Amino acid sequence: MTHSGLLTVALLVATTLAFDDGVGKMPAMGYDTYNAFAGDYDADLCLAQAKIMQESGLVAAGYTQFILDDFYAEKERNKTGYMVPNATMFPDGIPAFSAQMNALGVQLAAYGDRGYATCGGYPGSFGHEYQDLQTWYSWGMTYLKLDNCNFPYDNITQQNIYGGYLPMKDAIAEFAQQNGVTFTFSLCEWGLEQPWIWGKQIGQSWRINNDIKPYWSSIATIITQASYQYWASDFFGHNDLDILEVGNDGKGTPPGNLTYEETKAHFTAWAFLKSPLIIGTDLTTASNQTLEILGNKDIIQINQDPNVGASISPFRWGNNSYQVGNPSYPQVYWPSDPMSPAQYWSGNSSYGVLFMLLNLQDTTQNMSFSLVESWAIRSGRQYSVYDMWLHQDMGIAVR
Repeated sequence: MTHSGLLTVALLVATTLAFDDGVGKMPAMGYDTYNAFAGDYDADLCLAQAKIMQESGLVAAGYTQFILDDFYAEKERNKTGYMVPNATMFPDGIPAFSAQMNALGVQLAAYGDRGYATCGGYPGSFGHEYQDLQTWYSWGMTYLKLDNCNFPYDNITQQNIYGGYLPMKDAIAEFAQQNGVTFTFSLCEWGLEQPWIWGKQIGQSWRINNDIKPYWSSIATIITQASYQYWASDFFGHNDLDILEVGNDGKGTPPGNLTYEETKAHFTAWAFLKSPLIIGTDLTTASNQTLEILGNKDIIQINQDPNVGASISPFRWGNNSYQVGNPSYPQVYWPSDPMSPAQYWSGNSSYGVLFMLLNLQDTTQNMSFSLVESWAIRSGRQYSVYDMWLHQDMGIAVR
């Protein structure tokens, strides 16, 4: 059984500032068709998702981008090299469909691939970067998720992944210069070549891991990996932990099996680690619990904090500490150990000091900590304790 212990304490003044280049300051929020439907979707199904997003308050909470993932185009470009939308999926065309989505408060977002074909075998953007930006913009899109399949690698195009994303970066810059519109650029390269090091030079977010699955083992693995790359997230550049699996229990093959507590922990970790929050479930069958989790305003405001862009960070790894220094005033260290993952996290926000406790083990644990373990806690102060899932004050803590 897995539990998430979550609280914020006190109100602090944040001073983090960042240069604003116009797009992607905070993590993206929205919907992606892939986890819920793969290629089995059409305009009507997407409109049904957007309608629920609006009616349930998710649009008002910030979920405004709607990514049409792979499979939306015909297999071949037209004679002039432009992509053609699938006429069966979008019988009225994508511009008309886009206008319907806009009326619900949602903006369509693009999916593409840096190779000659997408992962599903549809036209990729290799050699068509600027042309595809023109197409997507004509469809009302200004957000791009670019995948990492089918990139040519031969004696002429001996290019690593970093170099493979540069043509689209250059095309986005040219498009902005020519049209006054800058695309938000999401790199979907699965963390293969350490994008947390170079991703901010190219786009506003980058995947750090392989595809997520709706099982706690997958969620825990991603959180453990993020405990080593948390430092890379800040304004205008975010580690992308992948599409949310909130709501996918009982779905998929084999079926997802996240419990309510595990799902809350999953959502909290993605939000506090400043990952994009992208819904990936069929909202037409979503439970009230699913909508409650996705719409938790206390959690979302941390992810979208306009003053603090940094992720929370671990203050304790594993189960085995050691001490150094004066025995009367020892310093305690919790060494990094993949077999004993980071379960105790803390950080700052505009709304108070954050603590996140996650049981990443397969058995129930008793978990506790001292306030002095967090760098964000000041000595000689009282802190009001607030539970962000119960949405209530829990008393006073003194350092």
